[in-house]
Amino acid sequence: MSTIRLICRTMAATACAVALGYGSGALADDMTSLATGGYVSGLHSMSLMHKIDTDGDGTVSREEWIAFQDKVYAMLDKNKDGNVDAKEFMSNKTAMASFATGGFSRGLQTMGEMHKIDANGDGMVTHDEFIAYQNKVFDAMDASTGHKGMLGADAFGSGGANTQH
Repeated sequence: MSTIRLICRTMAATACAVALGYGSGALADDMTSLATGGYVSGLHSMSLMHKIDTDGDGTVSREEWIAFQDKVYAMLDKNKDGNVDAKEFMSNKTAMASFATGGFSRGLQTMGEMHKIDANGDGMVTHDEFIAYQNKVFDAMDASTGHKGMLGADAFGSGGANTQH
């Protein structure tokens, strides 16, 4: 009887350890399932953070994030028809690098990333799809409990989790 209890306790302890280990990697897993590795890598740049942080306070608010993403979408939508097809999405990476960073534009402008953003799978990315996607990316990067809604240096410099308190 005591052997069965010992086995049950060991199994329970192992299950808890596995659950805790999984939970600590959940943010990384969420970001990996949300975006391509190239895009995630391109986001982790202090240079990019400084370009998005328009008020210079050392953090990026959701408003600053979306204003930046609006500029990105405008750059992608070459013919200004409100739909970005694959040709538009993939072209002119150097122009975007002029106001973003090269790593960001290389990571974003891939067919894999376009497919992740294209929510309805019609081969076109609308402004609404793009901004909804970027809101999800912001939420995945915003892991802080003390400064919810603000991305600090941690979010851009080391793996995407904002750990400011």
